Amino acid sequence: MKSKLGDDEIVGRSLAFQQVLNLVRMVANTDSVTLIQGETGTGKEVIARAIHDQSSRRQGPFVTLNCAAIPGPLLESELFGHEKGAFTGACAQTKGRFQLADRGTLFLDEIGDLPLELQPKLLRALQEQEFERLGSGQTIRVNVRVVAATNQNLAELVAAKRFRADLYYRLNVIPICLPALRERVEDIPLLVEYFVRKYSVRFNKPIDLIPHEVMDVLQAHDWPGNIRELQNFIERALVFSTGSVLRPPLTDLRRMTKQSSAAASCTLAEAEREHILGVLKETDGQIAGQSGAATRLGLPRTTLVYKMRRLGIETCRSHRARPIQQLPDEQCHTAVSF
Repeated sequence: MKSKLGDDEIVGRSLAFQQVLNLVRMVANTDSVTLIQGETGTGKEVIARAIHDQSSRRQGPFVTLNCAAIPGPLLESELFGHEKGAFTGACAQTKGRFQLADRGTLFLDEIGDLPLELQPKLLRALQEQEFERLGSGQTIRVNVRVVAATNQNLAELVAAKRFRADLYYRLNVIPICLPALRERVEDIPLLVEYFVRKYSVRFNKPIDLIPHEVMDVLQAHDWPGNIRELQNFIERALVFSTGSVLRPPLTDLRRMTKQSSAAASCTLAEAEREHILGVLKETDGQIAGQSGAATRLGLPRTTLVYKMRRLGIETCRSHRARPIQQLPDEQCHTAVSF
């Protein structure tokens, strides 16, 4: 599916993405606060714009503010404005984003980075649709639909006392969770073709063919940076391609995939090694028997011995643990003897 959004398009036909678009259609013509959640690069602002463009507010302004990009002391002024002389450097009265978004939509990106001391004032603006500029006692009323976005887990921030629970519940009226690109692999060919056309026009480099082996590699990659990473990669591919065939730097992509897999394997191996080492320490190096490490781990003795050898853990007669130097190993294992 493709839907035109100004200079951009929403591209995707996977079930996971179609569910997101169905939610967009359902909530667009309401004024309910919407919270868009998803990893970095999944297109949260594009979805926010889609909500605005399909709503009755489409003729009004779409105003954005990245809460992580502005220092805390200036963020209140950016949101609500200030009067002349309200603080050092305030040379004139300035409207905030809430007032600029009147009769339109205000998109608050990275809402999880909003300072705690500013959250009560945002909560009031959401509930009452009114606020005061810095340095003024005059209440300003607005008619604004708020769409917020974050790549953080706000519930965890609430539990850690880093985000107000009442603000979280006020923002989470309509949650929309965007799938990561690795969860919608079938959309990658559509996105690749879209970005190839986009940059072909920009760079005046007509591309007529995307080889199957290229698409296979692109679909096999995890894309931790999601759509933004894919877009940047295709732009780079257009720069390096000559002729009418797309020739992206696949070696770089394969290297990134290999490094990512190695790092994940190393992390899992290290976690398993540390767990086994911890149990061996508790049992004073004893492996077998009712009080041995194998019993505590719920493993047969032979299985534990195999795991220890695989992880580079050895035992000596004293059965006491002592670390030695890390040995080079392609599996990222650290050898430790007892």
